[in-house]
Amino acid sequence: MEQEDSKPYSRKLILILITIATFLNPFTGTAINLALPVIGTEFSADATTLAWVSSAYLLASVIFLLPAGKLGDSRGKVTVFMAGIVVYTAGAILTIFTPTIGTLLIFRFLQGIGGAMLYANSVALITHLYPPGERGYAIGLNITAVYAALSLGPFLGGILTQFFGWRSIFVVTALIAVPVLFSADKFPAFLNDRHREDFDIPGLVLSSALILCLFLGLAKATTPTGLAFLAAALLLGAAFYQVERRHPSPLLPVSLLASNRVFAASNGAALINYSATYAVGFLLSLYLQYVRGYEPAAAGTLLLVQPVVQIFVAPAAGRLADRIQPGLVASVGMGLSAVALFGFSFLSPTMPIAAIVALLVLLGVGVGLFSSPNTTAIMGSVTKRDYGCASAMTAMMRSLGMMLSMGAVLVVFAVVMGSTVVTPAVFPDFLLSLHLIFLALAVLSAFGVVLSLRRNK
Repeated sequence: MEQEDSKPYSRKLILILITIATFLNPFTGTAINLALPVIGTEFSADATTLAWVSSAYLLASVIFLLPAGKLGDSRGKVTVFMAGIVVYTAGAILTIFTPTIGTLLIFRFLQGIGGAMLYANSVALITHLYPPGERGYAIGLNITAVYAALSLGPFLGGILTQFFGWRSIFVVTALIAVPVLFSADKFPAFLNDRHREDFDIPGLVLSSALILCLFLGLAKATTPTGLAFLAAALLLGAAFYQVERRHPSPLLPVSLLASNRVFAASNGAALINYSATYAVGFLLSLYLQYVRGYEPAAAGTLLLVQPVVQIFVAPAAGRLADRIQPGLVASVGMGLSAVALFGFSFLSPTMPIAAIVALLVLLGVGVGLFSSPNTTAIMGSVTKRDYGCASAMTAMMRSLGMMLSMGAVLVVFAVVMGSTVVTPAVFPDFLLSLHLIFLALAVLSAFGVVLSLRRNK
């Protein structure tokens, strides 16, 4: 037990509670993917509508991450964090009783808002709680929870859906959240420091419109409508930047990005890392099932290799970042990821499965070495006043990178293959698409290594 306020508190207990909350989003997100066919049958929903079950959550998260981080700095990180767990759990409970696909999408959007409030402040709370010499390990454990959820989500999601129905996923989600819901009194008062500032309403409106246009533009990038949305996003981005430059308390920390090389480069590296690696599981799942003829369960089991490796590497990387410059560790990790992605650009119908496993292990080591040290570098580059903003930026880069990663995949598929259903006749075009995507992702990661190393000068 430690004491910094008038009442005692346990750092380990608080870390456990924050880690439980961190576990929720990736677990629910990957588990629900296994339930989409069943949901589609129940509600007679088409594939595009089903895609919005995941997209509605992601869209809400990206829109509200920066506002939630700013609210954490100005209104109290614990206050916003606890409000987030309430909103997230309420969305899960409402989903259990959803009568239509439309209400399901609304409740997933609600969960996205709650998730943004959680993830914008979780790393900020850990950073405030742990000093630099111990911070990397604590952040590493928190990130390990994400990898554990990514590993367990598909497995448990399939079992829950098959034996108890898809709604049972949200029953489990609500039950996991219960310990955090009733733990507000466990957080010491100093974690809820407040710096009263005017909230950036114009920035919120412009950023929301910008993200929505970017999201819709990427989804329809090969059509005139999609290009119009992307053009609108470009104009909104310019307007948003000008507003943020002049606002005394902006959502986007423009002055921090301009004056703090480590903060700017580390966030840029995070955006590149997630853009380069998020789509790998999706692409390999299609390759294994279409080209190699694997059953879904077998393909899913093989793809567990990467997140399992990350579970073991992330805490060790966090400890290493406590001893040597975290930027160097993160740069090595991104370099290994670039090598693995380049290896995947040679996928063929006869590539040995052992080679694919080896590349997944290498990618898992690379991502594991990158994530926690890079987050440690970001949080260690700012003062306590900006912890919430920095934490939100970290989560924002992750979500935006995921969105850009899938957007790039959709664009390449549309250009090379069009709207053709994947059959043996189009396997050559499908493999060409994979080669182009993986090669582009490898080059992007290599550029990320250069950016990551520059912050250490």
